[in-house]
Amino acid sequence: MYLHLGQNVVALETDIIGVFDMDNTTGSHITRKFLSDAEKNGQVVSVSEELPRSFIVCSKGRENKILLSQLSPQTLLKRTESMKGNIY
Repeated sequence: MYLHLGQNVVALETDIIGVFDMDNTTGSHITRKFLSDAEKNGQVVSVSEELPRSFIVCSKGRENKILLSQLSPQTLLKRTESMKGNIY
């Protein structure tokens, strides 16, 4: 299954390691360092021009990506729940 992260970007659900709220997690110096290091390594991809409300950590093989989304973690969670409810 794919999770729509905003705009025209989707992520394979099995590649998603975690979805994190920008407001709640970026208060930690560890998270800020993690995001800063990922940006320096070219691993950060912005899904939208809008202010990000969440970041999604994805891994495919040895490649890691941090996707910045304008959607809240709650919205993304609702999308995963609605997808699972529509499986036939």
